[in-house]
Amino acid sequence: MISPAVHANNNDEDQVLSLGNICLLDGSWTASDRYSGCGWVWMDSGEDTQLMGTQNFPRCESALHSEVEELRWAMENMLQHSPCQSVGTDCKELIAMIKKPQESPSFAIELEKIETLQICFLDFKITHVPRVRNQFSDFLAKTARTFRRELLFIGCSIPVWLPRPPQA
Repeated sequence: MISPAVHANNNDEDQVLSLGNICLLDGSWTASDRYSGCGWVWMDSGEDTQLMGTQNFPRCESALHSEVEELRWAMENMLQHSPCQSVGTDCKELIAMIKKPQESPSFAIELEKIETLQICFLDFKITHVPRVRNQFSDFLAKTARTFRRELLFIGCSIPVWLPRPPQA
């Protein structure tokens, strides 16, 4: 089993975010919406957005299930489209599951898929990022969740048919 690097203190978060070349990701879930949503943003070492993705899928069992699904989808896309080796999430539970998958037996199938993807990375890292630093991927995930039909988009900028994120 691959043991990913997991950074937990604020200095590591600031260091990873200032280095860029990270894929920030988020999942979105509510008990009442038809879909769960995913959003990710790959930023290069200059912290410029290089690629982004947003997708929805039939509502998962829980918010944590949507976070796990988002991580899997983002990892697949990073392997296909970028040299990025690091992902950042504001979901501490997700990081704990990746660090110790044996402690989450109800997610065994999903975590096995993620472990298989980790093998394809030279130096996979998953890092906690403050929610305030993860707003763009959060926006993409919520937009996908509330979209009225199936949605899958990967591109370099937000298409005209998607709403614009609020300005920070």
